[in-house]
Amino acid sequence: MGFSGDDEIYSGGSFYTNPSDLGRLYSIVSNVDVYSPACKRARISAPFLFESSGFEQNKRPSIEVLPDECLFEIFRRVPDGKERSSCASVSKKWLMLLSSIRRSEFCNSNPVAEEEKETAAPVCNDVEMVSCEDNGEVESDGYLTRSLEGKKATDMRLAAIAVGTSSRGGLGKLLIRGSNSVRGVTNRGLSAIARGCPSLRALSLWNVPFVGDEGLFEIAKECHLLEKLDLSNCPSISNKCLIAIAENCPNLSSLNIESCSKIGNEGLQAIGKLCPRLHSISIKDCPLLGDHGVSSLLSSASSVLTRVKLQGLNITDFSLAVIGHYGKAVTNLSLSVLQHVSERGFWVMGNAQGLQKLMSLTITSCRGITDVSLEAIAKGSLNLKQMCLRKCCFVSDNGLVAFAKAAGSLESLQLEECNRITQSGIVGALSNCGTKLKALSLVKCMGIKDMALGMPVPSPCSYLRHLSIRNCPGFGSASLAVVGKLCPQLQHVDLSGLCGITDSGILPLLESCEAGLVKVNLSGCMSLTDEVVSALARLHGGTLELLNLDGCRKITDASLVAIAENCLFLSDLDLSKCAVTDSGIAVMSSAEQLNLQVLSLSGCSEVSNKSLPCLQKMGRTLVGLNLQNCSSISSSTVELLVESLWRCDILS
Repeated sequence: MGFSGDDEIYSGGSFYTNPSDLGRLYSIVSNVDVYSPACKRARISAPFLFESSGFEQNKRPSIEVLPDECLFEIFRRVPDGKERSSCASVSKKWLMLLSSIRRSEFCNSNPVAEEEKETAAPVCNDVEMVSCEDNGEVESDGYLTRSLEGKKATDMRLAAIAVGTSSRGGLGKLLIRGSNSVRGVTNRGLSAIARGCPSLRALSLWNVPFVGDEGLFEIAKECHLLEKLDLSNCPSISNKCLIAIAENCPNLSSLNIESCSKIGNEGLQAIGKLCPRLHSISIKDCPLLGDHGVSSLLSSASSVLTRVKLQGLNITDFSLAVIGHYGKAVTNLSLSVLQHVSERGFWVMGNAQGLQKLMSLTITSCRGITDVSLEAIAKGSLNLKQMCLRKCCFVSDNGLVAFAKAAGSLESLQLEECNRITQSGIVGALSNCGTKLKALSLVKCMGIKDMALGMPVPSPCSYLRHLSIRNCPGFGSASLAVVGKLCPQLQHVDLSGLCGITDSGILPLLESCEAGLVKVNLSGCMSLTDEVVSALARLHGGTLELLNLDGCRKITDASLVAIAENCLFLSDLDLSKCAVTDSGIAVMSSAEQLNLQVLSLSGCSEVSNKSLPCLQKMGRTLVGLNLQNCSSISSSTVELLVESLWRCDILS
């Protein structure tokens, strides 16, 4: 008799015997690594009994009778690629079983072919575990990368990734940001990754409270190629996992630890002793880490460690002395919120003469930075090129000038919220910085007061190209005029947030710039008028590429006329909240030499629907157009612009 059974709904998995059904399954898994519907149809071929009312059939799938041990033996003999992904698509049970098998435990029918497959480039049409769109797959540094965030970060997805990426050469980088509040990532999911992805080279865990030492133990045991490890806000991870990583992952080159309350000195000591290739370390807000761990790490890894960042740690002067003595390979150093480090610690660090290769130094909110210690650092770091001081309240004009004199290789200086610095200190630093300083940035320095110098202006700083003075309310027209005379070769100027400057202050700067300005940011300078823009266009129209006038409410159509006539290379123009009208837009659209790529008219209430033809004409070169808060432009006009300027991104 040709009867083959009946179709029933089962919670477990089943086989598709119909070729068309199987084809549909393959078409699905070619785009998604695991296809797991709530229920599956099971095709049953089982004995049946005839009775008066018909017949009955044993409805239990025979393969489900097998214990997990038998299924394990079956699955480890399934060929790689679509076959394994198809099995994983049957049910969650099968998926988790497959993800528990280590790659070394799979039986390969042809070891030579398998070896060739491992070394070959990933095949694009192989089955993937989760769709690229959903899972943030990108190729980075030649490695397959997956990113899970928030609700998408679950053990099931990690298991799917572990099974599906094996046919593509294995996962290279995994980033987990946050966790599902109900079914969040646990040790089980991380263990699946460890077993299925021994080629993992970079792992980043951020805010995963349910992952502990057990999951990292598996990573250490299986992923010996691990190079980068990022642990942020992982309260269940302790020193034990760091010791395991150090013992099993000798290729570790970058380690970031942030807000891990159980990680202390022992873990850091093991990393320093057993990871000879470590070149980058970042440690932030770990209360158990102190001098013992930091000094041990730095002294052990001194030969290769090039990047060091320490923030919010309970370390003292001793750690900084170790950095100054053993940091012979350090090129980038960042020290932030070190409350227990005094002036002596920074002074010893500078005078130890070990930071000869240091090129970039950032110091934030450290009370130990004073005029004396700052000068010592400059004398001990002869190759220092970039210096950033943030919230260093004890640095004054004397220390800044002494630092500028001693730092002969300095190319970039940034001062942020250093409120003891005045106009005199800035002028003194510019006139004593040597011949290499190219960039100066002042941000929220409240100690600067606007006053004219009572003495002749010193020799100019001829090499400065970038000047940024932002949100310094005391910096006015007189100060700007002095700086303009000191810096005749400026090309990039950022004066955003300087409400006190007027035309009389900025015009001398524009006239003294000999090289030709390329980028100018005047956002928030509410007192400037069309006279400044006209002078800027006339004097620097042949070089100007970016102009930001956001919030300059006195700028009118007259400025747009000057821009249209003189600016040949302007590509980015921000007119947000300016007093421009339809007439000014029409003038710009008629300028054949103007080739704007980005135009912002946000908050320009006088620009109306009448500008539609002009904006469409300008659209031949535009790639970005901002029409937000333009109350006189209707939604229908915006829709027409979106339709006609299909190459342009429009904000409305």
